[in-house]
Amino acid sequence: MPGRIAFQGELGAYSHQACRQSRPDMEAVPCATFEEAIDRCRSGDVDLAMLGLENSTYGRVADVHRLLPDSGLHIIDEAFVRVHINLLAVKGTKLADVKRVRCMSILLGQCGTFLKDHNLATLNWTDNAAAARDVAALADPAEAALASELAGEIYGLDILARQIEDQSNNTPRFLVMSRSADHSRRGTGAMMTTFTFRVRNIPAALYKAMGGFATNGVNMTKLESYM
Repeated sequence: MPGRIAFQGELGAYSHQACRQSRPDMEAVPCATFEEAIDRCRSGDVDLAMLGLENSTYGRVADVHRLLPDSGLHIIDEAFVRVHINLLAVKGTKLADVKRVRCMSILLGQCGTFLKDHNLATLNWTDNAAAARDVAALADPAEAALASELAGEIYGLDILARQIEDQSNNTPRFLVMSRSADHSRRGTGAMMTTFTFRVRNIPAALYKAMGGFATNGVNMTKLESYM
């Protein structure tokens, strides 16, 4: 059986796109929160969980970093998904018809040039795919959403403008989580390893911890330190 993979967001979210890209044969299961996705994986309701860890433009996803250490899950894979933002509206709508655009605030900041050039009012929504779903339900040409092409496909919307993001290289990194460790992907080549650790709250504690990487010739590509 292909199995099931949980993700945070509505059907058509970028995390859903990550599920399709990384595990195309698995059933993608939407969850309202990261906690729900983790809980469903931990309980065995789903086989895997897809969690957005960081964004190349906006940095780490704080909620996921907070939840990972006590999640009881193992990182078994990762996925990088190029985020392309599209303007979606009900079928037959022309760009000139659109007055308002809804999406999560993080997308608004990535499409500022397009929104300003077309004088579009914005509405902050809890989820980009939910914005697309709600625009489909409203069936009003004045309303549009910023979301993935997948969301447009799922909710039957036209794409009025493609890839309107200001930066074309925005690439979130997702982690594939499982109840059990899976080392089958290990080969002879180099692999990226992600882990968390704690140090005492004293001067130079982190500095001393870093010494172990240096003396063993381990290159670090990223370090997040927070309390």
